[in-house]
Amino acid sequence: MRFLLLHSPLWVPGPLADALAAESVETRSVAHASGIRPDHRPTVLLIDPLSRGAFPARGLIPLAEVGLAIVALGGPGEQELPDAFPADALSAFIAAPVTRRRLLLALRTGFREAATRLEAHRVGAEAALRTNEVAELTEIGSQLLTERDHRALLDTILDQALRLSQSDAGSLYLVERNDDDQPQLRFKLTRNHSRPDIAFSEIVIPIDETSLAGYAALTNEPLVLDDVYQIPSGSRYSFNSSFDERHGYRTRSVLVIPMANHRGEVTGVLQLINRKTGSAPLRTAKDMDRRVVPYDLHTVRLMRALAGHAAVSVENNQLYQSIERLFEGFVRAAVTAIEQRDPGTSGHSARVAGMTVALASAVDRERRGPHAAVRFTADQIRELRYAALLHDFGKVGVREEVLVKPRKLPDRDRALIQQRHAFLLRTAEWRFERARADYLERCGRQGYDCFLEELRTRRDAEMALVKRFLDVVTACDEPTVLPQGDFCTLQQFAKEQYEDVDGTLQPFLRPEEIRYLTIRQGSLDEAERREIESHVSHTYDFLQRIPWTPELERVPEIAWAHHEKLDGTGYPRGIAGEEIPIQTRIMTITDIYDALSAADRPYKRAVDQNRALDILGEEVKAGLLDAALFKLFLDAKIYLVR
Repeated sequence: MRFLLLHSPLWVPGPLADALAAESVETRSVAHASGIRPDHRPTVLLIDPLSRGAFPARGLIPLAEVGLAIVALGGPGEQELPDAFPADALSAFIAAPVTRRRLLLALRTGFREAATRLEAHRVGAEAALRTNEVAELTEIGSQLLTERDHRALLDTILDQALRLSQSDAGSLYLVERNDDDQPQLRFKLTRNHSRPDIAFSEIVIPIDETSLAGYAALTNEPLVLDDVYQIPSGSRYSFNSSFDERHGYRTRSVLVIPMANHRGEVTGVLQLINRKTGSAPLRTAKDMDRRVVPYDLHTVRLMRALAGHAAVSVENNQLYQSIERLFEGFVRAAVTAIEQRDPGTSGHSARVAGMTVALASAVDRERRGPHAAVRFTADQIRELRYAALLHDFGKVGVREEVLVKPRKLPDRDRALIQQRHAFLLRTAEWRFERARADYLERCGRQGYDCFLEELRTRRDAEMALVKRFLDVVTACDEPTVLPQGDFCTLQQFAKEQYEDVDGTLQPFLRPEEIRYLTIRQGSLDEAERREIESHVSHTYDFLQRIPWTPELERVPEIAWAHHEKLDGTGYPRGIAGEEIPIQTRIMTITDIYDALSAADRPYKRAVDQNRALDILGEEVKAGLLDAALFKLFLDAKIYLVR
């Protein structure tokens, strides 16, 4: 116990002096009243009559609240405490005259109250600490359950365990299965606040009784060691001191906690080292001796609760990762399905996705220009990548004869023209032979040589015309990247006629064939182009059927608009400007570039890098593509990403 007397220099205790001395009452002048602090002992504070006026009475209340019992001494003739003095702060008031018996009784009463207050204060502080720990565990549990990044999750688990247990170092192990489907522990992560410079590499250890971590994983029970260099004899486990020997560290107190899920299955192990007082690193052997303490029962319980949260979170995270791998496999299978229908575009979706992500990352880093405020989260980048990978999936709904149409003419029409060409050649040759035979029959050999020479000239001219006809058709049949073509010669051939086997006059080219051959860009006529363009809507319809998670819910919308143009001339909806998501505007640039510069396809020739960039630049000048994004595409050399 502890007794303090707060007195004024003018106050004379008189006959109480002996009683005060007998009770070992410490004295404090009122000038030093502010230095009074409670400690772990029950404390009774006596205040003399003169000090009551000099000491701020309201200042006693905080002292009473933290465990001090306050006894006021009455002055001469004073039977009651003045109204101005806060009676609720007092344990007792000793009316005058203050006798030794009254004083001792008040001191005993005050002591019991001080002890009660001190215990209540301790219990309250303990309860507040436990409440705070529960709140922290709840917050940590919520944080762990929502963390999707596997490495970040493991970092958080170990960092929080070190902080809550006041440990200097620690390690985290995860259970995995080897090639023989046997469980083992992989050393995944380590921290050492006193030696943060130490390198780390993953290793695998067996789950057995030989190591501390293996023993905890095998038994699913915590292992608490006050000093690992004094492990009881007969223990099957042992401490590997090689780390301490290599790095001059001293491992002393150790707590090994298995991470068990709700089914009781161990998914990992937390190994905590050197619980310490204070947060400063342990630099010397003296620090180790003075500041390293054992892990108490409360810390063990706290770490078991944290390990439970960690186990469930790791399991959920691994499940989330397996779902991601499953979905990634589905996406790649879908891309493969697209490319198998159109082998000429093999690799297009992956290249577009790579360049799109690279350009989005460049936009995210940009601090100037119209897109300086644009920032993409990791989930948004992933969302954009999936949209880029799947942007052409709707091509599975397009007829193959249109999807991979190599030239302007449909195959059946090209075959007919080739047959017509062969018929015309044979007809020219047949007419030549018939005219020659008729001449010989009518005139014999007279003048035959001159006639034959003239006949050959006419035949050769006719056959040259027919061959020229096929050459022109073949040239016009080739698609072009840009709108171009002079079809005057073709139109002249369209006016040419020949006699079929029935003697009926037929045109060299039918109107439908002329319509195909005069397509000015690409290989598709309007009906076929509309069918190809419908792949965007097919893509949207397909992607809309997938139950995307909230962080990926815009994949259909982003993919839907990749053929829209800023001036509203794109398809399928004709939206313009800011109506087109910036993610889509990014993808549109990379999609066009790859379509231009990719290897030759059956229906188009590849153009070189510079020409492809020039064509993109022309579209930017025409107001079709985002100029700021195209500048970043050039400056960051995104076109080199593969």
